[in-house]
Amino acid sequence: MKKLKATIIGAGSTYTPELIEGFTARKEILPFTEFALMDIDEKRLAIVGGLAERQMRAAGYEGDIVLTTDLDQAIDEANFVFGQLRVGKMAARIVDEKIPLKYGCLGQETTGAGGFMKALRTIPVMMDIVERMKKLAADDAWMVNFSNPSGIIAQAVLTETDAKMIGLCNCAINMLKEIEDKIGTKDFDYEYLGLNHLSFITSVIKHGDTENLVAALADQGGQTMKNVPEIDYEPALLRAIPYIPSSYLSYFYTREQQINKCREAEQSRGEECLDVENALLEQYSDLTLTQKPTELEKRGGSLYSTAAVSVAEAIYCDKKEVHVIAAKNDGAMPFMRDDDVIEVKCRIGKDGVVPQPVSVYNEYVIGLMQAVKSYERLTVKAALDGDREAALAALMVHPLIGDYDKAAPMLNEMLEANREYLPRFFT
Repeated sequence: MKKLKATIIGAGSTYTPELIEGFTARKEILPFTEFALMDIDEKRLAIVGGLAERQMRAAGYEGDIVLTTDLDQAIDEANFVFGQLRVGKMAARIVDEKIPLKYGCLGQETTGAGGFMKALRTIPVMMDIVERMKKLAADDAWMVNFSNPSGIIAQAVLTETDAKMIGLCNCAINMLKEIEDKIGTKDFDYEYLGLNHLSFITSVIKHGDTENLVAALADQGGQTMKNVPEIDYEPALLRAIPYIPSSYLSYFYTREQQINKCREAEQSRGEECLDVENALLEQYSDLTLTQKPTELEKRGGSLYSTAAVSVAEAIYCDKKEVHVIAAKNDGAMPFMRDDDVIEVKCRIGKDGVVPQPVSVYNEYVIGLMQAVKSYERLTVKAALDGDREAALAALMVHPLIGDYDKAAPMLNEMLEANREYLPRFFT
């Protein structure tokens, strides 16, 4: 049998059993002969990797399973590298959430100042990984990344390297599943556009019909992720922007409500997740456990293994099927630059990714996407160069910040709090 190796970087994540479940469900279609599970936290790797190995053996997998803290060993000859990094672990996320609130700004893992800091920590590590892949991985190797903020990381990798990379998120697949449930069929076409965690479904048309159902579906409310506090939208708002928004749009639509919800919460989302993770790790330590526990759903990663494994299958089997991913624009959205990384339907096969053109959008979408993309480009520059001026400019152009009296002191405090992860800013 031809060797086919999958590597999971950040395998100590409590999400790993979700991903493994996806692989075991498609072990005949994706016939991996080796899995390398890599993490720098040896204790967590032993616990989570141990459960992953029991899952695979219980499902009949007979190939090699390697647990390692050595990144080069994990990447060596890999065909697919799946990234789920959390630089600084949950403690850094909690700091990201709390400091911005002191300045009246949103602290959230992927959006606003919190996502900005996560990007600064993660981009240099991800760039190192893709450079190692170039030297060590198989010639046809693909990086499939769902480390947050996925879109900004893809912007860095796809514009600064020639790596084959797909930026992935479970937001789109959950939105489409909710539409399927509401209209009672999978037999529909749709248009999806935006940036990662800033996206809209602008068209839903059942096959054989011509009516766009988006306005009626939007009236029923948008899809909500477990890690986003739910907000009820006013009808006037849904008429003004008549699309189905991803749940993260609530941070832009109703920013003060969301900030107040964060301030009033007994725990930040990171603190809640830390409690969930500790409980999960205790369960994972049970040597009789051979499948993911239902409590994992509280972490908010619904269907993300389906998204990741489906994309790998599309590449390996050259299916040339359509998935929503983060990819270079290449003309799909005429109001964005060709090398802007957007989130859009793409046709995927072994030879690469082809973004599908979009036609339904309005001035609000254009303006918001262009502003946030400027923020993302400046964030990439700041992360790669340790450039404080680019970092400040990124916060100033972001629609959720944009106030120097908040941005400057907040940036200084957050950089100082992350000093050990950001040596380029302290040379």
